Amino acid sequence: MNMFNLKGKKAIVTGASGGIGYALVKGMLEAGIEVAMLDYSESLEQIRDELSALGKVYAFRCDLTDRKNRELIFDQAVEALGGTLDILVNSAGVQKRGLLIEFKDEDWDFVMEVNINAVFAMTRSAGKYMIPQRSGKIINMASMNSYFGGTNVPPYASSKGAVVQFTKAVANEWSKYGINANAIAPGFIETPMTLDMKENPEVYEYKRGRIPKGRWGKPDDLVGTLLYLCSDASDYVCGVTIPVDGGYLCK
Repeated sequence: MNMFNLKGKKAIVTGASGGIGYALVKGMLEAGIEVAMLDYSESLEQIRDELSALGKVYAFRCDLTDRKNRELIFDQAVEALGGTLDILVNSAGVQKRGLLIEFKDEDWDFVMEVNINAVFAMTRSAGKYMIPQRSGKIINMASMNSYFGGTNVPPYASSKGAVVQFTKAVANEWSKYGINANAIAPGFIETPMTLDMKENPEVYEYKRGRIPKGRWGKPDDLVGTLLYLCSDASDYVCGVTIPVDGGYLCK
């Protein structure tokens, strides 16, 4: 169906080297989307080379905590895409654990800067291109911690709660320009960020036992929802957060 045709679309993806980000970029390339990856990882160029057989993909080293340069790099990425932008995926995310009473200001600030402040900055930059063309898709990465406070992750839970509300705010302002802003809330996905839980059999099995699907998720489990939100099929979907969690929120 034409409403699911994404061939030739231009996208920027942040956090492209992570477990989830890598899977999203791979899925987008396979769908025919041209992708510019923004990430701070030293392996970004290697990832670009690995994925280049799937389609047009560009790599831009970007420190999302650098307020002076992150939006300049964003503009460079759009230029590489030919000066137009159809899709923004804010996938970058970091986490630091600790007791609230002991949490350091700099650790709090780091998590908030990457997980919500950079989402704001990247979205604002995308608006410069999407508003004049009166079209665009913005997909933010929320979390199960958007719904729960979590344990020993106060800035992470706070930032992911903010992502959900920010997504609604963008939808309220920009839907009239033909821009759709939505979010995905991954469940418990096997990635480097959740490695500590996976390596603790008691915690891993407890979480798995709460998932009606009976297993932890894989990064590839998120790709279908992402592509739907990138496509014309989601044109009347605005400001929502879609859980992709194997049914975790049902319990």
